[in-house]
Amino acid sequence: MPSPSGPAPSGRLPVCPGADAAGAAPSAAAARPDGYRAVFAVPEFRYVFAAHLLSSLGVVVCEIALSVLVFRITASPLLSALTFALGLLPYVAGGTLLSAVADRYPARRVLVGCDLLCALAAAGMVAPGTPVVVLLVLRCVLAAIAPVFAGTRAATLGEILGEGELFVLGRSVIRIVNQSAQLAGFAAGGLLLTVVSPAAVLALTGGAFLGSALLLRLGTLARPARDAAPGAARGALLAASLGGARLLLADRRLRALLLLTWLPPAFVSVPEALLVSYAGQLGTGPAGMGLLMCSMPIGAVLAESLVGTFLGPRARTRLTFPMGVFAVLPSLGFAAQPSLGWAVLLLALTGTGISYNFGVDRWFVAAVPDALLGRAMTVMQAGRMTVMGLAMGLAGVAAEYAPLRLVMPTAGVLGAVCVVAVIFEVRRTEPGPDRTSPGPVRGPAGPVARTEK
Repeated sequence: MPSPSGPAPSGRLPVCPGADAAGAAPSAAAARPDGYRAVFAVPEFRYVFAAHLLSSLGVVVCEIALSVLVFRITASPLLSALTFALGLLPYVAGGTLLSAVADRYPARRVLVGCDLLCALAAAGMVAPGTPVVVLLVLRCVLAAIAPVFAGTRAATLGEILGEGELFVLGRSVIRIVNQSAQLAGFAAGGLLLTVVSPAAVLALTGGAFLGSALLLRLGTLARPARDAAPGAARGALLAASLGGARLLLADRRLRALLLLTWLPPAFVSVPEALLVSYAGQLGTGPAGMGLLMCSMPIGAVLAESLVGTFLGPRARTRLTFPMGVFAVLPSLGFAAQPSLGWAVLLLALTGTGISYNFGVDRWFVAAVPDALLGRAMTVMQAGRMTVMGLAMGLAGVAAEYAPLRLVMPTAGVLGAVCVVAVIFEVRRTEPGPDRTSPGPVRGPAGPVARTEK
């Protein structure tokens, strides 16, 4: 990908926007000693980080408050649980049908617009007398917007930080925020609901989305859209979104990397989806259930932070395949029906597998054409959440007919087989000096498709 030394109309910029020649942002080579400090040294990233922290907490707290509100209105456990499920299922619609938004419009406009739409949806939930069906529809709206927002933000990180080490570490920071938001959001949401009504909590989440929009509007540069073709040449939004997804999935290299991004989280989500049932089987009570649910995010945050801080680019890349497989293996331990302490350890070890993403992020962004980057990151996020939702649903169905000590280890076995198969495909599609890369080639005139031998 092009790496201009100064501002450019489009593409990923490896320097800090607004920096002069003497004060350019740290290069990828300089990122190793400073680690995450080099990422936070880029002023624009600090605004993105703060905005993501606010919006992530808003989403988690919104899920809790909305679930409680629906239960109080209907007294239905099914409808209350459905509010959580609706946080995953619409991802495929938003990520597939609207992915072209991430490339067709200026990134800052898309990010701010998504936050404002989320704030409006939260305001609709707060309105007195809102029917339950409308509450659930608004929850779907939030979920459909999420992949577009996440894909646009991921592509923007490439423009803010470049495609090298700073980009990889910036993506790592985003994952740390996601995992930490689960812990802090559930704690904050539960605490808030003890002192104020669910409607008041939802109003606070609307404020969080507005705060995120303000930070992004004031702290990020107004860059032009990546897809700079005239309107007539770009075609309809739906056709461009579906066409972009087809291009990504038709490319053997990108397809393999997408599968490597999707499959480990899908199989990891199986034990996570069954934790409530497992806690009931152990008879641990609410405290034990809370500890089980916190274990995986804690392991993820610790592993992500340690790997990003103490390991260099080569070491992190070498961890990609081993950690991708390792992530699904701890669930084999549930065959022994472990006690609470051992179950917590198994789940924490599962969370450490998140560190495999360092290498995948680097390979994926290097293989995607500039004009498709926003769509690619949107499809990646939507696909991940969709397969996780499907895996959770299938795990629940399986647990209706088989004991947990069989369902959870079976997911580990199937996961190991599938991940190893995808790893072989990723290795087979690696570009090399003596074979044609299956990915796109960038030249002065833009990406040109290569045919495989």
